[in-house]
Amino acid sequence: MKIAMCLEPAISPKWHYGREMCVEDAVALRDQTPEVPIWDLPTLARAMKNFEDFGYKVRVLEGWVPMENFKLGKPEGEQEMSQMLATIENMGALGIETLCYSWMAVHGWMRTSVTERLPGGALTTSYDHSIIEKDPRSHQGIIVSEDQLWTTLEAFLKRAVPVAEKAGVKLAMHPDDPPLSPILGVSRIMSSVSSFERLLKLNDSPANGITFCQANFAAMDADVPAAIRNLGKDGRIHFVHFRDVEGDARNLRETFHGMGKTDMYETIKAYMDIGFEGVMRPDHAPVMYGETNANPGYEGLGRIYAIGYMRGLIEAAAKERAR
Repeated sequence: MKIAMCLEPAISPKWHYGREMCVEDAVALRDQTPEVPIWDLPTLARAMKNFEDFGYKVRVLEGWVPMENFKLGKPEGEQEMSQMLATIENMGALGIETLCYSWMAVHGWMRTSVTERLPGGALTTSYDHSIIEKDPRSHQGIIVSEDQLWTTLEAFLKRAVPVAEKAGVKLAMHPDDPPLSPILGVSRIMSSVSSFERLLKLNDSPANGITFCQANFAAMDADVPAAIRNLGKDGRIHFVHFRDVEGDARNLRETFHGMGKTDMYETIKAYMDIGFEGVMRPDHAPVMYGETNANPGYEGLGRIYAIGYMRGLIEAAAKERAR
């Protein structure tokens, strides 16, 4: 398996940290800057050349193509779908292996605090559903149903999977974060192990797979190593977010890697058991002294800790396996 840095397009200290640690693989994550039309091949090529010139090979794209209208079944979604299909074709032309996407509609990644302090003082993010329940939108009824989202997801896979197969690109669904439904009247469908089993059954192509975000499966109260072996038994875990939490979907707090509820060493052994050879990146990390918390969960210093920790786990598991 390959450890990658998650990097926004603008060169930042994280770019330097990764190369100084001899990380050569990158996950290109679109930040909050204006939309970059990567469905235009020269535009994507220019964006990726920036990574290449710095010494990175981009293996995964995350969050670059808007799909909100398509998820909701709106007419405007047709243009989004066309842009997505063009992006997948462009990824294949440039050798970018995996597209990480989600099916959260209206409300994406959600937290009720981005300034909670861990015992040592680092800042982290948390979610408390009792706060959300006080919002009037929580009592308005369901405005987006689970059936609606399953219908649009199936339509997406029907059109995207053949294009991905031809391009040699893997589609990797990310769990809902937090894995809880509904939130503010909007249903969420990728919130349990069984929902991911259903995803894989919707289309049995090897191109239809999973971003296994460990903390979200932990928040589902799943046995995380068992879920890895179950969902990854046929090679359809395409990408891993390595992170951990305390608590559950209704009340969670993100931790440093190895300080939450998951046995992280056992997860590494589970990935080895299924023969996972894809990209694994450290996901949300607490914000440390001297950092601004301008991008909660995505500052740089916590990733230095995370990558060293991940390398140690992989080395130890490999030696245990070789005995």
